[in-house]
Amino acid sequence: MFDWDDLRVFLAVARARKVAPAARALGIDATTIARRLARLEKALDAELFELAAGERTLTARGQALLHHAEGAESAALAALEDVKGQEHRLAGQVRLSVAEGFGTWVLAPGMGDFNRRHPGIRLDLVTASGFLNPSNREADMAVMLARPQRGRLTVRRLGDYRLHLYASPAYLARAGTPGVPADLRDHVLVGYVPEFIFSPELDYLDEVEAGLEATLRSTSIIMQQRMIADGAGIGVLPDFIARRDPGLTALMAERVEITRSFWLVMHGDLRKLARIGAVADWLQERVDMLSGQRDAG
Repeated sequence: MFDWDDLRVFLAVARARKVAPAARALGIDATTIARRLARLEKALDAELFELAAGERTLTARGQALLHHAEGAESAALAALEDVKGQEHRLAGQVRLSVAEGFGTWVLAPGMGDFNRRHPGIRLDLVTASGFLNPSNREADMAVMLARPQRGRLTVRRLGDYRLHLYASPAYLARAGTPGVPADLRDHVLVGYVPEFIFSPELDYLDEVEAGLEATLRSTSIIMQQRMIADGAGIGVLPDFIARRDPGLTALMAERVEITRSFWLVMHGDLRKLARIGAVADWLQERVDMLSGQRDAG
């Protein structure tokens, strides 16, 4: 029989894919991590990881162990909640993967309120390019732009948001105001770098007018907003970002309106944890506020 706590080490390395970040997450040194992985592999008589390009990827037997290790982890978490009661249930860490714009403009303004309501929950917001995958337990939860089709996941639609074309008055005074989408071919357009669009739902311009391409491009919606606000060109922005800037003007609002949805995704084993429920309820509140702002203005 192996040491049960070695499963915790195995899970950390499987999720981080490197020893150093796993060691930091667990609060133990890298040498101990390596020793305990070796002990686990010896006890199971199985090679669990392959090392390539500085990362540890799971072997077929490692993938098989991952499924069971996550089940053991979920059972341990549920046991803690049942035994320690409500005070413990609203404590612990939750890692939430979100898009940069949603995190910056929707969640960040409410983080202080969340902390006052749930001081025992340590909420990590991860806004890396692309979403961390709750199915692989890279994150506990994610707010995605499309409903995932595979994985042991619990999914629910949080709500919709709208996007429009925006420009600054300075740009329009210099370049003129387009009247129909075809006019945009004669303007400087701001948008995403096509090769780095991590979700098809972010590919807006072709939906506005077939064949449109951005001249000024960024992987960051925050940088796009700044370029548009500073008069660099015209671009598509979520209303929840653009309407906060009185210097931005919506263009062809009746003719060009794009709708997208926010989807809350979490690993199926975590859905009953109270701290996960507290974060999910808060996320719903934040998205509902967007709908209220749209209806009011």
